[in-house]
Amino acid sequence: MRRLGQHFLSDPKILGRIADALDPRPGETVIEIGPGRGSLTAILLDRGLKVMAIEKDRRLITELHAKRGTGNVNVVGGDALKIDWHQLIAPTFPVSRVPFPVFKIVGNIPYYITSPLLEKALTPPLPERVVFLVQAEVADRLAAPPGTKTYGALSVGVQALCRVEKLFHIAPGAFRPPPKVRSAVVRLTPVAEPLIEPEEVAPFRKFVTACFSRRRKQLRNVIAGVTGLPLARVADDLRALGLDAAARPEILPPHAFVRLLRWSLQL
Repeated sequence: MRRLGQHFLSDPKILGRIADALDPRPGETVIEIGPGRGSLTAILLDRGLKVMAIEKDRRLITELHAKRGTGNVNVVGGDALKIDWHQLIAPTFPVSRVPFPVFKIVGNIPYYITSPLLEKALTPPLPERVVFLVQAEVADRLAAPPGTKTYGALSVGVQALCRVEKLFHIAPGAFRPPPKVRSAVVRLTPVAEPLIEPEEVAPFRKFVTACFSRRRKQLRNVIAGVTGLPLARVADDLRALGLDAAARPEILPPHAFVRLLRWSLQL
């Protein structure tokens, strides 16, 4: 099981807290990433949810199929990073539901693919809520405010779209086998008015990642490197935008990166 980064959690109290973090309402559809042996799946079903469970390990899919008799669950075998989640759930809703059906996402996800799974979960159309069990260090980065050591491209990319809550820690001993790192449950709730438009999500992530790859440099040098513009032109434009050309990327709030992206797209 270690080959897929699997660390199974079976404590019903902890699993119940994870399910409750979704603010579940009977009849809602939830995409569960990496259900494993189905311990969380069973609790989600007990809450009256419709579960779309995506599992890569073929040896576990048989166990999951057995839960079909206990509730409304559809088991999908395959790699969650390769499957189109939106296409997966759309047929389960009436065509009249617009602009896209409301759904939620939950999972005890493999830590080694946390970032791409977060990116996929926050690809428009956005879910109503995401609850992931992640490495505690990643939870810290997601919730980090500007100016802190853990604040970076991941923080900015997620906070531009969501309210981030680090809910609680889970000790390694609660898992089988125990992971070598601390774990935490994080809840992401997309805001009603995100800082970026759906078509800006991909370029924004690329832009912010490029900026933080030069996080120790002054902003004028960072932006000149990202855009290829002369340093003097960049310094003038930053002043026009109300930004300190001598600042470093790590102190800028997400909305400042949004302004920089839109400025860069107009060049």
